[in-house]
Amino acid sequence: MDSLAVLHADMRACRRCLDGGFSIASGAVFSSGSARRVMLIGQAPGVTEAQVKRPFNAGSGRRLFQWLGEAGWDEETFRAEQYMTAVTKCYPGKAANGKGDRVPSKAEQTLCRPFLEQEITLVRPRLIILVGGLAMKLVYPTSTHLEDVIGTAVYFPPESLTSPLNFDLATAVPLTNEQLPSFLETAAGDGRFIVPLPHPSGASLWPNKPENRQRITRAVTILRHLRQWWQ
Repeated sequence: MDSLAVLHADMRACRRCLDGGFSIASGAVFSSGSARRVMLIGQAPGVTEAQVKRPFNAGSGRRLFQWLGEAGWDEETFRAEQYMTAVTKCYPGKAANGKGDRVPSKAEQTLCRPFLEQEITLVRPRLIILVGGLAMKLVYPTSTHLEDVIGTAVYFPPESLTSPLNFDLATAVPLTNEQLPSFLETAAGDGRFIVPLPHPSGASLWPNKPENRQRITRAVTILRHLRQWWQ
């Protein structure tokens, strides 16, 4: 059994949050692709994801794969070839107010963080797509607003990835979608790009605002440039 398969078995068997007294509705959900050039990181599985054991199922998946489709990835191929996971691996249950899913606590995120770090270390993705505010906080300061980063990217050059867990923005190159094409003419193929997207949940009104749709279009353009560059 290879290292990633062992990690997956460990994640499925994990009881850290349950033993810590946190209410977890169901166990680990993730998707292991074969090519794994791209790692997509969300917040946590939702209720339908927990039922079918497939990340970004139902409504949030439809919107997410609409964006990825505009970048040139069809859903079936992306799911088969790329790696999809989340900050925390288990469905945390509904929020106390009954509106949407509960956001995993910082303590739960800390308990689950070693799994995410092992995934990144083993997959060594060339592109990480951060979906939603919780995933964005892996790289960007907690004070960062979606408006500040959606439609931009950062590039970690190979020399900054001696540790594959380097998320220090001081070692990265900030990029806009206008800057990316010329940057790719000289970029090393074994660096790492980070591209944030908003959460695709239908409960979020942020993507519906015209100015935010423009930001999403710029983010999709960045993803399309990267996909074409690798091809």
